Amino acid sequence: MKAWRVHENGEPREVMRLDEVPDPVPGPGQLLLRVRAANVNFPDALLCRGQYQVRPPLPFTPGVEVCAEVVAAGDATGAQPGARVLAQPPLPGGGFAELTVADSAGVLPAPEALDDAEAAALHIGYQTGWFGLHRRARLQPGETLLVHAAAGGVGSAAVQLGKAAGATVIGVTGGAEKAAVARELGCDLVIDRHTDDIVATVKEATGGRGADVVYDPVGGDAYAKSVKCIAFEGRVIVVGFAGGTVPAPGLNHALVKNYSILGLHWGLYNTKDPAAVRACHEELTGLAARGAIKPLVSERVPLDGAAAAVQRVADGLTTGRVVITPN
Repeated sequence: MKAWRVHENGEPREVMRLDEVPDPVPGPGQLLLRVRAANVNFPDALLCRGQYQVRPPLPFTPGVEVCAEVVAAGDATGAQPGARVLAQPPLPGGGFAELTVADSAGVLPAPEALDDAEAAALHIGYQTGWFGLHRRARLQPGETLLVHAAAGGVGSAAVQLGKAAGATVIGVTGGAEKAAVARELGCDLVIDRHTDDIVATVKEATGGRGADVVYDPVGGDAYAKSVKCIAFEGRVIVVGFAGGTVPAPGLNHALVKNYSILGLHWGLYNTKDPAAVRACHEELTGLAARGAIKPLVSERVPLDGAAAAVQRVADGLTTGRVVITPN
């Protein structure tokens, strides 16, 4: 089969190579999967660079979430052959390939309301958004939600989930094109960080109160400006640092203004509370069936274009989700 592999760390376009490799063999408790679509995540770029918290042995295949068809099981357990599922292939054998394997215990049914590319883009981004907004921040109807990188893969999921929860959503983007995408996603107000004053605009839009919940996958300056326009008893959800700078929060500032800083590492729920992950998937499946959420897939790329696609995501040149379609 064909699979992209990283043989040394560096920029994705330089270190990803499309190789011919043996078909994977599922072990006990695993499923052999034919990849129908593989979502590109920012961590795929960090994995290529050797900058992610997990560093798989070289060479490895990136691709941490897929929509796939079950081919066979490594034992008597697992989904039936032909079933359409969502899976997170364990590295070093990721999803940017024609075939992959995954642990049957973590495989979930793909929502019927979504096509393959949309389904591939659902799991990590929307689970992260749901756990962040509902489990960590306890977002309430009528509250104001501020979402950074609102036109991106992670941010766009939070925008849709925020609207589904009855919040007023303010989206922050960079540039007119991304601002237009955020409006189409349903943002009540869009702030272009290149031309608008984030702090002043949020305060004006909320009558001086500020944002009740901030969803921040960017870090750096985005975080610094967020805490200047956070409401009394507001909550800042720290999702990631796509901007490249990890902020150093002033805890005295959090004390004086009575707001909370909430960390979110969604992957921990897979080991600490897998039942909650499955319950969230049922909720997301229901939202998709009602049309309340639908992953924004901006590009559907054939397998041979995967390296360039990962590089575009790494460089911040994309909106929504970029999905690899091997077949």
